[in-house]
Amino acid sequence: MKYQIMQPGSYAMIKVDLAANEVMKAESGAMVAMHPNIDVEAKVDGGMFGALKRAVLTGESVFFQTLKATRGPGEVYLAPGVPGDVTVMELNGANHFFLQKQAFLAGDDGLTIEAVSQGFFKGLLSGEGMFIQKVSGKGTLAISSFGAIHKITLAPGQQYIVDNSHLVAWSGTVTYDVQKASSGWFSSIGSGEGLVCKVNGPGDVWFQTRNPGAFGSWIRQFIPSKG
Repeated sequence: MKYQIMQPGSYAMIKVDLAANEVMKAESGAMVAMHPNIDVEAKVDGGMFGALKRAVLTGESVFFQTLKATRGPGEVYLAPGVPGDVTVMELNGANHFFLQKQAFLAGDDGLTIEAVSQGFFKGLLSGEGMFIQKVSGKGTLAISSFGAIHKITLAPGQQYIVDNSHLVAWSGTVTYDVQKASSGWFSSIGSGEGLVCKVNGPGDVWFQTRNPGAFGSWIRQFIPSKG
């Protein structure tokens, strides 16, 4: 899967060049434009049970788009549903990544995307719910963010603090705990941060520049109330 990220930043999309008969999958509704050689159809990935589990537990669509270069090579343009960036990571069959809800954009057809539990208390405190997405297999994975996306690489034992609402993805070798932003609850709430994630290396962590919840609150102030 050959790719090029177009207009990187807050309004990115990805161009993927498919060889003849090459197949990839993307999140439902991600296709922007494509060559006539490409066919697109809905696919239930991992069987109906796996698809329903992913949809119910993580809020993703039951269906993926399957894109195949049926009549020869061709390119397809894909973009996330919200203003944001796109970045790409590689899986070699031994590594895996965890994604927050709505982060998956596209990937090689051989990748496996499943809903996994992050535990009751982590799910409750992180604001993401009990389940997140695990991506494994071999191939290229494209993820999207709300706003621009940034990656940090942690050495073994290195720690970093990331606001819950800004965390997008992390390597399978990275662990994290949810904790107060400050030493006391009053300072944590007063600072506007509340709870944060303390991530522990080794591995890579991706975070986004915009907070969906904060943006939603900003939008709501312009919506007239019924009263």
